[in-house]
Amino acid sequence: MKIATYNVNSISARLPRVLEWFDDAKPDVAVLQEIKCVDEKFPAAEFEDRGYNVAVHGQKTYNGVALLSRHPIEDVTRGLDGDNDDEQARYIEALVTPDNAAPLRVGGLYLPNGNPAPGPKYDYKLRWMKRLQARIQECLCDEEPAVFAGDFNVIPQDEDCHDPAAWADDALFRQETKSAFRALEFLGLTDALRQIDREGIRYTFWDYQRGAWEKDHGIRIDHLLMTPQAADRLKDAGIDRKVRGREKASDHVPVWIEVA
Repeated sequence: MKIATYNVNSISARLPRVLEWFDDAKPDVAVLQEIKCVDEKFPAAEFEDRGYNVAVHGQKTYNGVALLSRHPIEDVTRGLDGDNDDEQARYIEALVTPDNAAPLRVGGLYLPNGNPAPGPKYDYKLRWMKRLQARIQECLCDEEPAVFAGDFNVIPQDEDCHDPAAWADDALFRQETKSAFRALEFLGLTDALRQIDREGIRYTFWDYQRGAWEKDHGIRIDHLLMTPQAADRLKDAGIDRKVRGREKASDHVPVWIEVA
């Protein structure tokens, strides 16, 4: 089963590129971020025609996440517990049940950027990561196979960035951010891409400015973290880098794993 995450940076602006990738990659499950539309504006029919079940947690103009699966989905949750006043659409979760296989819980997330840091937006980012940690702990206590995938807006370590010094004070790379990400891993989660490729330089985002794509000035901020029960089924992982070079592409590229 192939599971992917893709920050599309507006589904309406990138729909041809997104559908092109779906037709090429044929993921079994995909979580999308920054769809930037309310639920009823999401082009669900385009994906349903391709055999996907669709769940959306949208928001006008900003944020928004979606989960698409060729397999049945149930127990859909929209939003992350822990802050009743949080109206930002950043999290969606569902139980995916492949044919003749154990169910797999998939959480799709768009973690706050947090800039400028320090400041209120950065405080919100760190609080959000604490809420995510609490949700992951629940899944671990239930001993569920689960994958938490999305745009984490976290550069975990130096090799995940073309120029660590240039990013030192950015919210994506501040020590508090990296420590909060490590706290998730220390719960027992596996960074799928690093598990498959421990030494490689693999970026998932290239800014539109300053020729970042052409110079390969990228960062790795899109991740798939797996509980032990899911990591035991990990077979492969990769990045579809070539997607970034296409016309009117997102500034992110899809990241995927294959599980037994």
